[in-house]
Amino acid sequence: MSILSKAWNGEQVRKWLECRIDAARLDQAAADRRGYEARDDYDKAAAEEWVCRSLRMVADKDDQVAFADRLKQLLAQDEYVVTGIYDDPRFERYVRAILRKLAKMTRANEGFENTLRFQ
Repeated sequence: MSILSKAWNGEQVRKWLECRIDAARLDQAAADRRGYEARDDYDKAAAEEWVCRSLRMVADKDDQVAFADRLKQLLAQDEYVVTGIYDDPRFERYVRAILRKLAKMTRANEGFENTLRFQ
């Protein structure tokens, strides 16, 4: 990993992960209320919550390299086993997309300051 101009802010990353977990829960509840046609939205929100929960433990270490390594480990997995989702392949596709987004954010060390619900 190259040396970045901005210092890694572990507190900001933890706050971003917590905000995304809360937003994903709200999105899942809203999709649940909308019913059958919102299954895709539910799976997308469930994928985001799963990814953020999986990264929360390593974010506590305040180490950008460890965070990036955990992202690589998760991307290398073949399957992501979760109960309560509607479509496994769709869920896995969303998980991989969110992991790639986070990998880019981690490499550039930017985007973690945006804690708005809708991104």
